[in-house]
Amino acid sequence: MIVGTMTNNLTPEQFDRAFGSILGSAGGDALGSQYEFGDEHPDDWHPTFGTGVFGHAVGEWTDDTSMAMPILEWAAKRGELPLRHILKRWIEWSEYAKDVGAQTRSVLRRLDIHSELLEAEAFEASFDQHNRSGRSAGNGSLMRVGPYALSSLHKESLELDTLKQITEWTHYEDDNFVAVALWSDAIRDAILTGSFDMLKSLEATGNGGSTHWRIIIADALDPATHPRRYKDTNGWVVAAFQAALSAVNISSSLEEAIELAIRGGGDTDTVAAITGSLAGAVYGADAVPRKWLSVLHGWPGYSISELEAMVRQATANNV
Repeated sequence: MIVGTMTNNLTPEQFDRAFGSILGSAGGDALGSQYEFGDEHPDDWHPTFGTGVFGHAVGEWTDDTSMAMPILEWAAKRGELPLRHILKRWIEWSEYAKDVGAQTRSVLRRLDIHSELLEAEAFEASFDQHNRSGRSAGNGSLMRVGPYALSSLHKESLELDTLKQITEWTHYEDDNFVAVALWSDAIRDAILTGSFDMLKSLEATGNGGSTHWRIIIADALDPATHPRRYKDTNGWVVAAFQAALSAVNISSSLEEAIELAIRGGGDTDTVAAITGSLAGAVYGADAVPRKWLSVLHGWPGYSISELEAMVRQATANNV
């Protein structure tokens, strides 16, 4: 096991799964980066680390994980850092990032990092972008959400109001928040229990009456469904959600889930990152291949041990 003895009311197994949600997402992101926008692959094909489409180095995670890092920082220092810390770090990162999603970039480039009204201005920019384009349901809100689940492990449920705010800073469309809430709750459930039930999460997040989302989930959980089904649309948050859910559903290990996500083609780094966040919460950090850990890196430069320390803080701070 990667992690040591716990002192924060989680069992060692639960903490391992919490850490696994972070490492699994980062590993999937980095592994999928060189195949982004590519074709699907056959079942006997296995991805390898390589230079990303946007120039990310071997083992370097992309915007998916970079945008998750400020959420992890905030969760680790909750009570010490304001929520706007996340936004300010996104703005700092976006100025030098190799790639920033179109929807996210359109919002962040309009913001003044020093503004006292930063949160409100982000929401206004996101709302305006949605109204001008008629949509804002890219998968950028879902790819980054994994660390949020760590802030609610000892509470009765997720804090949905805060999660909604973080989502709508860049992605206003309703499907974004539902997908983000479902995925966060499923990660939380998996960390605590070692398994998840997306229909239970549908109820837990107040969406139990949604026939629309029941159909979405049922389609992804069909045993015959493969992430390939969503290749042409998995830049959309709903299809990315379905592709990742199908990958976790038909796999029996973290590595297999991530490989299935990448074999599906399309937005491979993002779907693999989303997949890894939930698969990591199911199988734990101990299931992350050691060969991945030796190359895994990215903005803002945290080592594996530093990530573990932040996860330890995040899971202790919400007791």
